[in-house]
Amino acid sequence: MNFRTLDLNLLRVFDAVMTEGSLTRAAEVLAVTQPAASHSLKRLHEAVGEPLFVRGSHGMKPTPRAQALWPVVREGLAELQRALAPEEFDARTQEANFRIAMSDAPASVLTPILVRAIEARRARVDLRLVPLTSRDPRTMLRDGEADLAVGHFPEAIAAIVADGPPSGLLHRQLHRSHYVCVMRRGHPLADALTLDAFCEAHHVLVSFSGRPHGMIDEALAALGRRRRIVLTVNQYYTAGRVVTQSDLITVLPLSFVAATGTPQRLVTRTLPAPVTLPPVGVHMVWPARQDGDPAQRWLRALVQQAVGREIPAE
Repeated sequence: MNFRTLDLNLLRVFDAVMTEGSLTRAAEVLAVTQPAASHSLKRLHEAVGEPLFVRGSHGMKPTPRAQALWPVVREGLAELQRALAPEEFDARTQEANFRIAMSDAPASVLTPILVRAIEARRARVDLRLVPLTSRDPRTMLRDGEADLAVGHFPEAIAAIVADGPPSGLLHRQLHRSHYVCVMRRGHPLADALTLDAFCEAHHVLVSFSGRPHGMIDEALAALGRRRRIVLTVNQYYTAGRVVTQSDLITVLPLSFVAATGTPQRLVTRTLPAPVTLPPVGVHMVWPARQDGDPAQRWLRALVQQAVGREIPAE
């Protein structure tokens, strides 16, 4: 390959296809037509002397040569961006609009924190919350429907880690919490919550996917036990309203009890032994293609600092 005659725009197309995993989405990101992106990819294959992608059932599959080449190309493009673009985003003088995908619980707890942080910095930025009704924000981020997703995404994070760079997504943990049993003040079980009493009580299940069981049910099944779920809802706020006005109990992450809207009318209790659940990790996830953007870096730093300061790790 003659590097002196290589069109560097071909490397931008290569990076976009690697990031998006799709020629169509890469063309959209680069604001070019799909035939133009396909032609650029063909020219790059000819320059390298071998194909870098093959078509698979789930889009463009990179060859081993492409996998080895991408980190070098990505770092080179990042260096060029740092040399030609501003290093910092000045939120007091520059305007920006950000879209953050969150479900109701993280939104109700974290949004006031973010607004206070933005006002304290006198930032000229606008936030738009995008509804998130599942625990998997990957499609929204890849399709450009949101700049950042914040929440508890255990399966999505595991998939991103397993896929590595081809996932086109990056993530960072903001804080961790743990599950507790939640009931109204004065509830008969508030003084003594045994395993038998927990299983015999009537429960509210919060399920974003609509599944009829949750992790607590899997933990109980491992002990040969089960609970009675009387009501399934998809919002912590709804669960809190029901629990404060009945003898139903529920299981929620401690840091999101405030999302019920009535935390002062609720009490939390440790899950009865020997029931244990893994901690709840709250992450932010973003497209790798936006990793070096100064404004997007400012947003992620703001979220991490604001949340880390006001919701300490447990």
